Amino acid sequence: MPFLYSMLYVIAIGIASHFIGEALPRRFRYDRFPYRAWKWEREGRIYDKLRIRAWKDRVPDMSRICGDMVPKRLGRCPTSEEVYRLVQETCVAEIVHVGLCLCAPVIWLFWQSWIGVVLSAIFVICNLPFMMIQRYNRPTLVSLAKRLAAREERRGQRVAEK
Repeated sequence: MPFLYSMLYVIAIGIASHFIGEALPRRFRYDRFPYRAWKWEREGRIYDKLRIRAWKDRVPDMSRICGDMVPKRLGRCPTSEEVYRLVQETCVAEIVHVGLCLCAPVIWLFWQSWIGVVLSAIFVICNLPFMMIQRYNRPTLVSLAKRLAAREERRGQRVAEK
């Protein structure tokens, strides 16, 4: 019975996290704590040591399944606004996965033994790659958005001069 309760709990918080994530306002300060890259992350380059590029596109992406989510892909000619929207989505995804990790200890309530500890740890470990992907992608996306905004501004000024 504890296994069934654990599975139902994980499924329930997974579904709830989707709706909570969609309800969150997209006004995160990506350049401030906790979203700003830590010095040790070296603007996301530390994740290259974990070969994140090789596996980040192979993990499940809920935006491919749920039509109400912002797609995690950019088109051929993205605007700075589209890229900044994706930056906001990285903040949402990170906070949702952190929240899921914070919910993990509840699994121990169903298995009040070493099994509960192990299952809680597995649940956290399964969410870590998703948090790392957000922290890896965000600095690159912010840099791209800034470059696109500068280019859009230059083009806008040229049009205004004509």
